[in-house]
Amino acid sequence: MRDVVVTGIGLVTCLGRSKEAVGQRLRRMEHGFVRYQPFIEDERIPISVAAPVPEFDTTSTDPEDWTFPPEIRFRLEQLRGLSPNALYAHFALSRALADAGLEAEQVSDPRTGLYTASSGSAVMTHFHLDRMKKYGPLRCSPLGIVASTAGTLNFNLAAAYHVRGSTCGYVSACASSGHALGFAWDEIALNRQDRMLVVGAEDFTLETIVPFSSMRVLSLSEDPDSASRPFDRNRDGFVGTGGSVALILEAAEVAEKRGARVYAHFKGWGQATDGYHVAASHPDGEGLARAMHLAMDTAGWQPGEVDYVNAHATATPAGDISECRALRKVFGASGSPGISSTKALTGHALSLSSIMEASFCLLAMDQDFTPGSAHITELDPETEGLRILTESIPQAPTRVLSNSSGFGGVNVVLAMEKA
Repeated sequence: MRDVVVTGIGLVTCLGRSKEAVGQRLRRMEHGFVRYQPFIEDERIPISVAAPVPEFDTTSTDPEDWTFPPEIRFRLEQLRGLSPNALYAHFALSRALADAGLEAEQVSDPRTGLYTASSGSAVMTHFHLDRMKKYGPLRCSPLGIVASTAGTLNFNLAAAYHVRGSTCGYVSACASSGHALGFAWDEIALNRQDRMLVVGAEDFTLETIVPFSSMRVLSLSEDPDSASRPFDRNRDGFVGTGGSVALILEAAEVAEKRGARVYAHFKGWGQATDGYHVAASHPDGEGLARAMHLAMDTAGWQPGEVDYVNAHATATPAGDISECRALRKVFGASGSPGISSTKALTGHALSLSSIMEASFCLLAMDQDFTPGSAHITELDPETEGLRILTESIPQAPTRVLSNSSGFGGVNVVLAMEKA
């Protein structure tokens, strides 16, 4: 099994796009929430707080009307095949490739692959199907399918960057990008590929976020400073966000040979399913606890050797309790590591969340801090025995677990170690 390292990070988030700026906001526990006017203006929508992606406006269903930073230019036919999340993904991947110092011929080498994670684009699917019903299929865009389905990231990025290695997209709800990272680790560790580009992206649109209102899992708070509060006794749901994050994984010997900077060693991962409910986590966090154990087994760690866990904790009443119980199962006898949920600052990015939070762990290790869990005024009694960090610590974690859970009870845990 080959050692796998992370050599590039690309960010398009509500906290910004610069590694330095995002790291500073995490360190200072500064959120990216606003009272979002399109939600406020529709009296049928019960939520008002969201975490938009700065510098991007994709509210139109016509990509020619979108506004975005000028660092990437698209051909018209290329733009027409994009969804909002694929647009974000282009920017995140281009930044990650530059950060890793990779040239075009290295990206298109057959030993370089691409794994992505996305739930598709609800807004583009809705638009193109409505047009088909109204005008007939021959009046629809020939790229409507490409711009709509969950594979849109694969289609667009593989073609644009001339990827010739292993390519696949993952759809497992809020664990999707964790699966993409985990299986990318497999490809390199098992010597199938030398390098993997891993990208998660999610639309920031009404159609992606607002449907969760019907499940009663979105925060009804009108105050951006306290709407997202994982582990707080009075939490009432999550805040929606979107964007994209790309990470470059390489075999350690490949990275060393080309003199690449290494952010961290990706030591392994674990996955396990609750087998309990289509949408709710197991009340005692059984699947998540097994996934944490599997990740540590792969990494060769004991529970007492983990010093930080980036929790999935979305700030839903039941979900946070389930994770607290899982964490106590795993760490109870050895003492709790530091635990926080960066969703207090970003909200929940759905299929993007796992890779986004993995990138935050990488920034923390690289910039020498451990992020705290913001907006807690009274800890939930279920956190008893757990070391929830209510303030950031000016010290980097060494061994990190990053947790993600999704519909169907899927759980993915990533294990990373400071370089």
